[in-house]
Amino acid sequence: MGSSDSVRNRFKWIWLIFGLAGLVIGLGAYTLYASRAYSYLSDDSAACLNCHVMGPQYQSWSKSSHFVWTNCNDCHVPQDKVLRKWAFKATDGLYHAAAFTFGDEPQVIRAREGTHAVLQENCLRCHSPLVTEFVKMSPDYESVLNGDKKACWDCHRDVPHTSISSVSSIDYGNLPMPGSPAPAWLESMLGNSP
Repeated sequence: MGSSDSVRNRFKWIWLIFGLAGLVIGLGAYTLYASRAYSYLSDDSAACLNCHVMGPQYQSWSKSSHFVWTNCNDCHVPQDKVLRKWAFKATDGLYHAAAFTFGDEPQVIRAREGTHAVLQENCLRCHSPLVTEFVKMSPDYESVLNGDKKACWDCHRDVPHTSISSVSSIDYGNLPMPGSPAPAWLESMLGNSP
């Protein structure tokens, strides 16, 4: 009789462990789904709109001359090495996710210092014939930090993000904002139209 109790207790622990593992995996999977984490694996600029605070940046880019030729990652992510690109996307993405989740995003969205070198590299990657032959600009961001050269955006402040007069001027109705991650049956049960 004693051995059957110990077997029963072992099964209880096994079920408890499987239950907790299932709960953690389920919540993790739902978090990845609700946050649209899969969308960051693409180069689709609409993925940036997963954070609603990026609406002005998306709309200003979509009205610029760069809209036809580039996506957000073309400028904001390193393009020289695959490993560097994905490491940068992961690091920057985790920073953005944490800031957005905890309501710590700045009032005015600006590229962080770590992104400046990447922006400069990518400006020069696309515009290198113009820059190196006519302007005689060095692709070295270190010289910008030392004050020997200027960064591209020192002169081209509103490229490719045109200036925005105010947040109220943003037409959020024309932005490809993501829909609700809630299933249609839950939306209808809550009285929201799917």
